[in-house]
Amino acid sequence: MLKKMGEAVARVARKVNETVESGSDTLELHLEGNFLHRLPSEVSALQHLKAIDLSRNQFQDFPEQLTTLPALETINLEENEIVDVPVEKLAAMPALRSINLRFNPLNAEVRVIAPPLIKFDMLMSPEGARAPLP
Repeated sequence: MLKKMGEAVARVARKVNETVESGSDTLELHLEGNFLHRLPSEVSALQHLKAIDLSRNQFQDFPEQLTTLPALETINLEENEIVDVPVEKLAAMPALRSINLRFNPLNAEVRVIAPPLIKFDMLMSPEGARAPLP
C-alpha cells in the first residue's frame, strides 16, 4: 500500500510540475484515484486551469488553494472524505460552474448554508449515502 501511495504521489508531482514548467495551456488536470490527501503547492500556479478531477482520493479537507484559481469552472471531489467546504470562498469564485461533492460525509451546515449562497451547480449525495462499491 505504501509503495502504491509513493508511486501515486510521484506521478501526481510529475504531472503538475510538467504542466507548470511547460507553461502549457492545459485546461484540465486529471488526478483521480491517486490516494491524495492534499495537493502540491504548485497547483496554485495553474491560473488558467478550467477543470480538475480529484475524485476517488483521500481528501479529508477541502483543498482551499483551488479557491484561488480564477479560471476554474469545474471541480470534481466525488468519493473523498470531506466534511466541511469553504462555501463563502467558493461562492466568490468568478468562473466556477460546477462542483461535485457526491459521496463525501458533508456536515449538515454545508448542506443548509450552501444552496442560498451559490450560483453554480453543487452535487451532493443524500445525507448518509455511501459510495458505490468498485
